[in-house]
Amino acid sequence: MNAFNLAVIEEFRANKGVVGGDFAGTSLLLLTTRGARTGLPRTTPLVHLPDDDHGRLVVFASNGGAPTAPAWYHNLMASPEATVEVGEERRRVRARVLDVAEHDAVWARQIAREPQFAEFRERALAAGRVIPLVALEPVDGAGDEPVDQP
Repeated sequence: MNAFNLAVIEEFRANKGVVGGDFAGTSLLLLTTRGARTGLPRTTPLVHLPDDDHGRLVVFASNGGAPTAPAWYHNLMASPEATVEVGEERRRVRARVLDVAEHDAVWARQIAREPQFAEFRERALAAGRVIPLVALEPVDGAGDEPVDQP
């Protein structure tokens, strides 16, 4: 794990989900996946869009608009069950890639909240990649779950 992400994770957990600096005022969560190759827990801080109408959180596999998807996305595709931390709450979720019917509407909502996401989308499209949007949906009957530390 890189030092920047580790510092964000530590600040997030120490301050009940509140992070300053570049992420001040941003909807941030911690996503813990299982490594696709190693099976080890991997925790990543991600900007998310709360989707209260559907009881889910949406994350964006933008990788800053890079031509490739981020590692956490590949981990979720290999093993869609994960744990999220939002504020002090921890819950188990199952990942599902949004279909075409939802994709553009959710993008529009995110760009309205975080305009820099339009740049990520444009860069990825210029590289020939459509950024997947991933719904993190609660696993029925799952309460707070222990989270493996990074």
